[in-house]
Amino acid sequence: MVKLEKKSVKIISVLIAVMFIGGVVALALTQSGAGIASAAGSSNVGVVDFRQVMNQHPDLQTANQQMNQAVTDAQKEFEEKSANMNDQEKGEYYQQTQQRLQQKQQDLLEPIQKSVQDAVKNVADAKGLSVVLDKNTVVYGGQDITQDVVKKLSK
Repeated sequence: MVKLEKKSVKIISVLIAVMFIGGVVALALTQSGAGIASAAGSSNVGVVDFRQVMNQHPDLQTANQQMNQAVTDAQKEFEEKSANMNDQEKGEYYQQTQQRLQQKQQDLLEPIQKSVQDAVKNVADAKGLSVVLDKNTVVYGGQDITQDVVKKLSK
């Protein structure tokens, strides 16, 4: 019976040690989790869904209409002017037309992108954010300011 008691004491001691270690590990995990959560909540990093903001920009519809009209006009012009051209001339003229359309698109989108960037900067400054990243590149964390930027642009 003395041997049984020594064996029982060893088992109980091992169980107590395992419970103690498990408790310390659990405490450490809960403390580090709280630190991560509080760090994310008080972060000075913002995220913005740039694509969503661009799609909701009040001037985008007008720019799209102007671009569609430019494409239609370019197609008509190409058909008229290329009727008497050989294949090489048509190819060169087609490339020139594409370059003009790309430049037109850039000219139309540039002021919209600038106003989005200005709105992001204003919202970030107002919220005390030192960095704003595109939401699509962020895996975790950051304060989402997308709707604030959309509201700023709507004014």
